[in-house]
Amino acid sequence: MPLPGLSSSGSECPRTSRPHRPSRHHVGAGLNPHEPMHASIPSAFPQVGKKVDARSKAARSKAVNEIGRVKDPSAAARHLLDSSVEARVRYIATSPSRSARQGGTMREYERIRAAIIRGGTSKGVYLLASDLPADPAARDRVILRIFGSPDPRQIDGVGGADPLTSKVAIIARSRRDDADVDYTIGYVAIDRAHVDYAGNCGNISQGVGPFAVDEGLVPVTEPVSTVRIFNTNTQKIIVASVPVRDGKALTEGDFAIDGVPGTGAEILLDFVNCAGSRTGKLLPTGHVTDKMELADGRTVTVSLVDAANPAVFVRAADVGLTGRELPKDTAADPHILSVMEELRVKAAVVMGLAAAPEAASPAVPKVAFVAPSQDYETIAGARVAAKDCDLLARTKALAVMHKAYAVTGGICVSAAALIEGTVVSDVVGPQARARGVVRVGHPSGVSDFLITVSRTADGGFALTRSGVAGTARRIMDGYVYVPRRLCVPDR
Repeated sequence: MPLPGLSSSGSECPRTSRPHRPSRHHVGAGLNPHEPMHASIPSAFPQVGKKVDARSKAARSKAVNEIGRVKDPSAAARHLLDSSVEARVRYIATSPSRSARQGGTMREYERIRAAIIRGGTSKGVYLLASDLPADPAARDRVILRIFGSPDPRQIDGVGGADPLTSKVAIIARSRRDDADVDYTIGYVAIDRAHVDYAGNCGNISQGVGPFAVDEGLVPVTEPVSTVRIFNTNTQKIIVASVPVRDGKALTEGDFAIDGVPGTGAEILLDFVNCAGSRTGKLLPTGHVTDKMELADGRTVTVSLVDAANPAVFVRAADVGLTGRELPKDTAADPHILSVMEELRVKAAVVMGLAAAPEAASPAVPKVAFVAPSQDYETIAGARVAAKDCDLLARTKALAVMHKAYAVTGGICVSAAALIEGTVVSDVVGPQARARGVVRVGHPSGVSDFLITVSRTADGGFALTRSGVAGTARRIMDGYVYVPRRLCVPDR
């Protein structure tokens, strides 16, 4: 299926024969197609750099001569580098000298520019939409190969065999008046060949602003650049405030988030009008609580809320839990994940996100059990005091318990905490409502969310502010290689 909110060409912008290429002044060396990769080889290895350069030039000249039989090999080579994936594949496939290349003189891989960026407590591969196949099936085949899925180790790709590191961000310039870039998040399955585009990821969203700044996709102002991001998954706007120096996004700073070692430059995200991200309503059923029957015959009280991402919440005590559980506990007690998944898929049907439980997306809606603030221990063994958080919450990351807490999930649980009558509001501390800041205790520590919920004239609720601060860091950039055959559209 096409990406949500994007045309079949892979972005809202119609695909041209020469897609946007980032400015040399606003791009990392690894992502600039006109800057040779060997330029970054340390001076201690000058011979290696020269060999790579000579070999690549010779191979390129030979390939171009065979492909096009043109009078100007250098011009043809530039054309190949500057064309979209489909254009390069089509050019090669229809070349008069195709039979000659079958002897092995033409490379069998396509290289695609990529950056690996940690956003919040997740890590993802950030790609330009113009560098991916326009055909949805071919695009997903390429993404799966980049990550090495399906494989529990993702050994043949860059995925980290963890749901928090198996995410792809697809970025394009936006044609919308209210946005600078379009951003699509894909949850790349580890154990099966599937990329899920059902909802947003707030952690990966932390890296979109810095990526857009560094790739020259947006005007840069110092000391802070504002990047308006249109998330195609939820059809919502996110405004990122990115600290900038010398035309580049800052990485170093003194802001810390639990779940990430060290500190970094603070990035502010404002999730604009994020209520009803998928269902169109802050309270999808119109009620602050609903009843849900479990397979074991128990009936539990839940709250269904849709802010930044839809989610279902249940009190930990109502499902036999404490709220202090950690990911390691799910191995000893599979009941924890099974009851969470049962609630999640049933909520998907109730909220109209799936026709049947088996049709529910593995990523949306979110699910969490909540409990009053109490002393607990993090996955790193650190102690968190009850006074340092307003509630405890545990959520899922696909098939496992999240090692921290999803940013969009944090927006949603914090909004629920300030909606009077929900199961979350029953457990949250009184200070959260007074401050307008909800401190969520999770397996890695505590995350703060800036939330304002007000009453409407008809007695309902309105989410009028939803923000979060975080950090991001570009870890590396360069090229990922995929078999050229995967880029060919299905017939």
